[in-house]
Amino acid sequence: MCGVAGWIDFERDLSDQAHTVRVMAGTLANRGPDGEAVWTDRRAALAFRRLAVIDPAGGAQPMVAEENGRVLAVLVYNGEVYNYRRLREELTGRGHRFRTGSDSEVVLRAYLEWGEHCVDRLDGMFAFGVWDPRTQQLMLARDRLGMKPLYYAPTDRGVVFGSEVKALLAHPLVDAVVDGEGLAELLAYIATPGHAIYRGIRSVRPGHVLTVRDGSLRERCYWALPGREHTDDWETTVATVRELLAESVSAHLVSDVPLCTLLSGGVDSSAIAALAARARPDGPPPRTFAVDFEGHSERFQKDHWHEDPDNPYAAEVARHIGADHEVLVLRTADLADTVTATAALRAQDLPRPTPDMDRSLYLLLRAVRRNSTVALMGEIADELFGGYRSFHDRELLDSGNFPWVTMGFSVAPHGMSTGLLDPSLLEKLDVPGYAAGRYSEAVAEVPALEGESARDALLRKVGYLHMTRWLPMLLNRNDHLGMAVGLEIRAPYCDHRLVEYVFNIPWELKNHGGRDKSPLRQAMTGLLPESVLRRKKSPFPITQDPRYGEVLRDRLDAVLADPGSPVRPLVDMPAARELLAAGRPVRTTGWGERRNVEMVLQLDAWLRHYRVRLEI
Repeated sequence: MCGVAGWIDFERDLSDQAHTVRVMAGTLANRGPDGEAVWTDRRAALAFRRLAVIDPAGGAQPMVAEENGRVLAVLVYNGEVYNYRRLREELTGRGHRFRTGSDSEVVLRAYLEWGEHCVDRLDGMFAFGVWDPRTQQLMLARDRLGMKPLYYAPTDRGVVFGSEVKALLAHPLVDAVVDGEGLAELLAYIATPGHAIYRGIRSVRPGHVLTVRDGSLRERCYWALPGREHTDDWETTVATVRELLAESVSAHLVSDVPLCTLLSGGVDSSAIAALAARARPDGPPPRTFAVDFEGHSERFQKDHWHEDPDNPYAAEVARHIGADHEVLVLRTADLADTVTATAALRAQDLPRPTPDMDRSLYLLLRAVRRNSTVALMGEIADELFGGYRSFHDRELLDSGNFPWVTMGFSVAPHGMSTGLLDPSLLEKLDVPGYAAGRYSEAVAEVPALEGESARDALLRKVGYLHMTRWLPMLLNRNDHLGMAVGLEIRAPYCDHRLVEYVFNIPWELKNHGGRDKSPLRQAMTGLLPESVLRRKKSPFPITQDPRYGEVLRDRLDAVLADPGSPVRPLVDMPAARELLAAGRPVRTTGWGERRNVEMVLQLDAWLRHYRVRLEI
């Protein structure tokens, strides 16, 4: 894993702009603590920060391909290509010669052989840029699911790009401006492909290639979720799921540095941990890590999302597979720590409605990094197999909006986390209308199957919405928080062959026997304890400690009392003062009050640290 940054200008000579891109890359130092390098010519300035995972001795970037002293192409690459050994053999057979054992050089040589169509042959997670001096063209590419991020900002004469928004904001031609559409996108809690919240900044869309030449940009889709008829019976479906997932886990274990698995005790992460252990039967005990909160089991209260605490199940799985298991127990003071809060916010470059979850994940990943450089996790199984409750609630399924957005409307008229924002601002932004418009765009993309029942078509639509407008937020969060501590996060469920297969399994099989995620649960029979196979979905845990509510109350009071607070003009002051006048901690059970306060605090910190100019 690494951080990349670059600047292309088709009029200005960039040969002396190493300092500019070095500053951009400097904002990505946590993504690449193992090295830094810059390459420039008249039209391109590229910078790179490295976290060595494969071939630590080789693989330095920017990587240059030369022939007879002539530069053919220059690569800055972030990611892991899991089939690089096979591609290397094929390219060698085509006459290419390799100087390193890295997958980076395979990507560079693949570009020289197949041009922008090289992405069709890459299996893995990646985001990279290739500058081709021969054609004076930049190619930017991103993996199929969008596991690795890549942002760009067009300029009058070219483009600026980088692994994170902060790298672009470090460039003198890019400003931190957010308009009404950007703020509506943020508050709606959706991930519109290509949208990056900041005005003028875009995200390369998952499964897309962007080429920049003579100041013009051209985007091409090379992969999208396909609609295919599923003809396998139940037994074949289960066997195929198990085979594809096992193959993906095995591929994701490729690493020249220490590797572990994040284990929550749910069937998703437990399956990854069990298959990883089975793939290395003669190796050392697998390392697994989990997070818990001080006193959580004693004070736990069942709510709409959480049926029971995670930790007992995670411990049971660890014993079952013989893992070397470690639990990070967080105190309320850890979650309330302002340094941690700032680090989690700056890692993502944006405020989010669940900052406590972000902070606990950040602290877990930071602890994991002391022992490992790579961590496998169970993300996207719920999106793929239909594990969320929104797949089972008819009102959410057919609400005319994204299911999770509709759930937010049940908490506040303008959506989750907006309850303390100024009503006139919310009316102007029209978050419900904005989300409904984006929903219509997304629905129009859903691949249809001839002869599909109305029920299957509806659930295919909901699955597509989760995969393309919800999942990107989770993948982005995991990548940014992991790379903030120099930890590479891998998600084996994101293997595109597995995704294509499971996405097209009809609902009667996904919910076989009335049990959610049935193919996955059945596929793991014999490899996991029965208690885990039967366990219902439980999201990432949150603290229910009332002392955390006291911290939220006190910090809200401090922000509102500060006349220089940048968030004050956005706040419904009467509603905020009424909450504070109640003289009690902010409620830590449920989502409404807690999320409303946390969004105000997040917005305040974001506007301060990033000096965002709101133009609404």
